[in-house]
Amino acid sequence: MAESGMTLREHLDELRRRLMFVVAFLLVATIVAFFFRDPVLRFLLEPGFGDSGEKPIATEVLETISVTFKVTLLAGLAASLPVILYQVIMFASPGLTARERRYLFLLLPGVLTAFGAGVAFAYYVLLPPALNFLFLFQGDVVDIQPRVASYINLITTLMFWMGVVFEIPIVMFGLARLGVVTPRWLGRFRRLAVVLAFVAAAMITPTFDPVNQTLVAVPIIVMYEAGILLARLGQRLRGRGQPREPKTPLVRRVGRRLRFWDRGGAGG
Repeated sequence: MAESGMTLREHLDELRRRLMFVVAFLLVATIVAFFFRDPVLRFLLEPGFGDSGEKPIATEVLETISVTFKVTLLAGLAASLPVILYQVIMFASPGLTARERRYLFLLLPGVLTAFGAGVAFAYYVLLPPALNFLFLFQGDVVDIQPRVASYINLITTLMFWMGVVFEIPIVMFGLARLGVVTPRWLGRFRRLAVVLAFVAAAMITPTFDPVNQTLVAVPIIVMYEAGILLARLGQRLRGRGQPREPKTPLVRRVGRRLRFWDRGGAGG
């Protein structure tokens, strides 16, 4: 295992420096995003309103101000995501082996790409039919006038969580590459993954209708299946005769626990 040779105070100083850098970068990115607030807001309104000419309403005096600041902060956070992940890896690197550090840096572009793909999937594929269903449901009885704050909360929540969902294959590949999990173990929990996908969909979607929950659950299941395929690739790459470095204690503990389940500890 890699030894950092750093004292607790040095670790805390390192954490403080990296946090200050992240906060400073986030602040600058948010300020820049503020000057593009109108295009960003129009971009977010597109899935629900498009070219219809309709607009969401604001029922409070300060609602448009709060929404504007939230949108610019989220845009700044999205722009800062590569920097945040890089700083996290650099802070954790003294406690990782050389191979684990190399894997994390190699996975970083994949993590960012997968998150962006999930956000794009939510924006272009998931949100238009989901919002259309919500806007038209009981539309002959109720005149639906979405508030801008609730609308922005809805779509940004779905976009964020779909970005997280698309990280599932990357995480599964990385864990298999490190030897923490195996494709066999992941395959045994396929039925449980389907159940958990619908549970997660119920938590992610703000409504209880089966249409939107299914629209969210299906991509989760697909990502899990894709993760199993990538885990097989990760396992093959792991067995290509490369010298294995000792794992960190955390990786060893997680691996032992998962191997216990793989032997039947989960009742399979």
